[in-house]
Amino acid sequence: MLVQVLSAAIIGIEAKPVRIEVELSRGIRFTLVGLPDNAVRESHERIVSALRNNDMDIPRHQITINMAPADMKKEGSLYDLPLAMGIMAAGEYIDAACLENTLFMGELSLDGSLRPIKGGLPVALLAKELGIRRLILPQSNGYEAAVVDGLEVYGFNHLKQVIQLMKGGNLPTSHIHEAVEITSNAASVPDYDEVKGMEAEIRAVEVACAGSHNLLLLGPPGAGKTMMAKRIPSILPPMSQRESLETTVIHSVAGKTTSTGGLVQTRPFRSPHHSTSTIALIGGGSKPQPGEISLAHNGVLFLDELPEFNRSVLESLRQPLEDRVIHISRSQYSVVYPANFMLVASMNPCPCGHFNDPTQPCVCSPGQIRHYMNKLSGPLLDRIDVQLEIAPVSVEKLGSLRPGETSEAIQQRVILARELQENRFGAQEGTHCNAMMSPKQVQTFARLDRQGTMLLQEAMRRLRFSARAYDRILKLARTIADLADSSSIQVEHLAEAIQYRTLDKSRWM
Repeated sequence: MLVQVLSAAIIGIEAKPVRIEVELSRGIRFTLVGLPDNAVRESHERIVSALRNNDMDIPRHQITINMAPADMKKEGSLYDLPLAMGIMAAGEYIDAACLENTLFMGELSLDGSLRPIKGGLPVALLAKELGIRRLILPQSNGYEAAVVDGLEVYGFNHLKQVIQLMKGGNLPTSHIHEAVEITSNAASVPDYDEVKGMEAEIRAVEVACAGSHNLLLLGPPGAGKTMMAKRIPSILPPMSQRESLETTVIHSVAGKTTSTGGLVQTRPFRSPHHSTSTIALIGGGSKPQPGEISLAHNGVLFLDELPEFNRSVLESLRQPLEDRVIHISRSQYSVVYPANFMLVASMNPCPCGHFNDPTQPCVCSPGQIRHYMNKLSGPLLDRIDVQLEIAPVSVEKLGSLRPGETSEAIQQRVILARELQENRFGAQEGTHCNAMMSPKQVQTFARLDRQGTMLLQEAMRRLRFSARAYDRILKLARTIADLADSSSIQVEHLAEAIQYRTLDKSRWM
């Protein structure tokens, strides 16, 4: 008897259909083909124990299983449930007809319990694309899969419950999942009204957030760099439905979604330690997984103490910062992960941290400072639009009881600026904010008048800006004009954008 069961494989952040064919014939051998890895091959032992512990036994025949397409590698334990269902249908424990129009995913314990898997949401998207009516997977994955409309999602804790459904039994409604709304955790993010005496610095952060520009905070220890960075999520605009779905898919593939499920509604804020490896940052590995730059998709990647990161790790950011995707090619696979993030970094200006500090003298030699700054390559710094120098706040300002401007007020201006950009780029696919503009779009939407052109040309000559910096200054000036609700870039907008290129100024060279 030949039985077919539908399942899926995760390739990058996409799910691909896998059709499992189970055939019984004379003999006692178990054969599994179709490029399964060791975890898939070991499913035989888990399935045998799960069936035995639930008053069933594996059919006493030769079992041949093919996982098609046979040229695509199958990895992980997520095929335990579909393999078990195929074997039970072939052994006539359940009717093979009930497997039609149903996609199965799940890992089995020895007692038949279902363990969570990675990639429940992309599997649900695949099921909808294929026109599959029903998706069956572990209970904890049911919530994230339920955000896909037009699909019956069943989440179970045990193999017995799956069999009960297949035999037409009644099940508690708790196993039938529906989409849930996840509220934002913005209330837990610190507010900018707690920051005192740093109005100019907060203005620069607001500009960066309004256009999703990369930001570098430069200053002595204790000046407030990390404090400023950790409050950035409080002024970023809420995620759109498209952004929420994109982000949730990545987190689902990485196994980062919560058991309560639903779409990710809060922009990610990832802050890896400076000892992180290249693979952990950009993704990949023996079994490819999204890295920190992909987990920060549509959010913020914060790199504290930037020069302490390995230089090769930092250099790996150059291509994703331009292309907003990361292509990972190895001998056994090639995947593409989204990486549209806002880079926020902080650093000291020298090894001791007090170069240009008005309150404490620097004890570093010019050679030490130059060596410290050279840990960051010019091409990487070129890709950072806002390079902000932060000075220590005076004691008088620290002791002030006057609260600063709230994050909510700043966020409203950021939202209005982003709405202008969304309307501007509405018909242009792949561009949603000023930082994402292509060179052609910069020429169209960031034109300068004669006075502005002369100012930028003079800045290019004096500060020796690169051609990339030229475009990025125009993008930043366009954002500043959007914050001022100006249809054109004025000289004052351009001048403010130029002043944010701190590390291009001669005293840092």
